[in-house]
Amino acid sequence: MEAFIHETSRVDDGAQIGRGTKIWHFSHVQSGAVIGENCSLGQNVNVANDVRIGNGVKIQNNVSVYQGVELEDFVFCGPSMVFTNDLTPRARYPKGAANYKKTLVKHDATLGANCTIVCGHTIGPFATVAAGAVVTKDVPAHALMAGVPAKQIGWVCECGQVLDEKQVCPDCGKRYSQQNGSLQETKV
Repeated sequence: MEAFIHETSRVDDGAQIGRGTKIWHFSHVQSGAVIGENCSLGQNVNVANDVRIGNGVKIQNNVSVYQGVELEDFVFCGPSMVFTNDLTPRARYPKGAANYKKTLVKHDATLGANCTIVCGHTIGPFATVAAGAVVTKDVPAHALMAGVPAKQIGWVCECGQVLDEKQVCPDCGKRYSQQNGSLQETKV
């Protein structure tokens, strides 16, 4: 299946859209953006110049993915969540794209509704940022982050469920252990 682009959306020349991707109402994909296969961009999504988005990514309504942001495969961006790309913006003194801070969201991470990701950080694979949280530092793999500023309050399974106190997933039963400050699946 080729990409579906709603008639109210605009895809600029030079943008690349993968097979099976759906771009819904009033969205804009700017020149140089690369969007992978089987993605879903909700209503009123803006993808800026030269942004890279992997396969299977879901971006909910009212999200702007600014230049300097990269989303790996299977990232989930909740409704109205916010990316930034400049730590000290001034309308009078624009810095230009060469000075934007990079933000990398690793595969399978979830960014909850209305959270904010301050630029210059990496969100680890399988991490979950709670709705409304404000991320101001790197997020480890599998970390559950909440609050303003966001702090780690737990761990999440590969399937997205919060792990219990023994670091076992109550849904799929996977077991994890902490090793050198990170979480590793324990093979039984």
